[in-house]
Amino acid sequence: MSFIEVSPDSHFPIQNLPYGIFSRVGEQERNCIGVAIGDQVLDVSAVKHLVEGDAIKANLSVLDEPVLNGLMGLTPVAWKQLRASLQKILSKDEAVLRDDQALRQKALVPQSQVTMHMPANIGDYTDFYSSKEHASNLGSMFRNPENPLLPNWLHIPVGYHGRASSVVVSGQEIHRPRGQTKPKEDEPPVYGPCRLLDFELEMAFFVGSGNELGQPIPVEKAHEHIFGMVVMNDWSARDIQKWEYVPLGPFLGKNFATTISPWVVTMDALAPFAVENPAQEPTPLPYLQHQDKFSFDINLSVAIKPEGSEGRVVSNSNLKYMYWTMKQQLAHHTATGCNARPGDLMGSGTISGKTPDSYGSMIELSWKGTKEVDVGDGQVRKFIKDGDTVTMSGYCQGEGYRVGFGDCVGKLLPALE
Repeated sequence: MSFIEVSPDSHFPIQNLPYGIFSRVGEQERNCIGVAIGDQVLDVSAVKHLVEGDAIKANLSVLDEPVLNGLMGLTPVAWKQLRASLQKILSKDEAVLRDDQALRQKALVPQSQVTMHMPANIGDYTDFYSSKEHASNLGSMFRNPENPLLPNWLHIPVGYHGRASSVVVSGQEIHRPRGQTKPKEDEPPVYGPCRLLDFELEMAFFVGSGNELGQPIPVEKAHEHIFGMVVMNDWSARDIQKWEYVPLGPFLGKNFATTISPWVVTMDALAPFAVENPAQEPTPLPYLQHQDKFSFDINLSVAIKPEGSEGRVVSNSNLKYMYWTMKQQLAHHTATGCNARPGDLMGSGTISGKTPDSYGSMIELSWKGTKEVDVGDGQVRKFIKDGDTVTMSGYCQGEGYRVGFGDCVGKLLPALE
């Protein structure tokens, strides 16, 4: 327990302590590393002199940096030492911060008085396609319902390289993209605003310490290179994507915006919520095989709020539905010797379950626009309209506490003229 009061439904108890980058509202902007605890943010640099452990004490300078890349690049031993130190500092039984009013004034700031920033400088961003249900749903819509998966899908974690420069932090407004589409098969393509704008419910992990060019990360060690996770909305322009994706895959349909939640929940915080990995048939090749649990029971939700309306939740899903694990994704990504670097972002792909209420995108919820989705107050949607706010959230449920991610929020604005 912490001396800071934390409600049972808070996403940020002492069992969590996710990292983020914040600045104080009303002060000259200085981006700092913080951890969330209840409704407060702890400025990590303000308590770094209290940190214990040789591995982290040898690298205290990373705690003064305005992004998490330096911390991400340390070893798992250093991560564990810092986490343990912060839990001790915030414990109700530890006086070092609890009883030092001057230090508390310096180190703690209400979340309502901070602005959150991108947690890391993202050098590269990769998006996978690892939900069997999602891949099957789209394959059924656009190819063959009797055989919806492409021949490679059950053998490799399919993915593509995305656009890192347009990954934004929660709260950033998004303009409807323009692009080339072909609304009528018997007429030439046209250029204009996307008509079929969609969300994709995803999670993503940040790479920790990387690997040298030419040196793959073996699957049995992949967890040592995964720092933590965020909730992610990989906005999608379905009509642009449909016209462009053959033969090289998504391009403009996916490069205009990807929104992530601001708090990075560490794998140590998520470890108690690991569950059995999904059964995989056929058995993956040896370089993708691992026996340790690396799927996680993370409850996920998506709400759509039309402008001037309360809105409602349209999807409830869970990360444990994913077919390929993060360890398999990272091992496959680096199998060629591709060098991953601290702060690289790897998206899960759309997370869909077996039931319609767990589908992770509007193209599934509306089944390619053939059904209406109730968003409350008598309003319905088939895809996202201008003025709609999409809010994603996720948490793990413990005994009397939650380990959560906070919200991943984005509002859609009209296309620019």
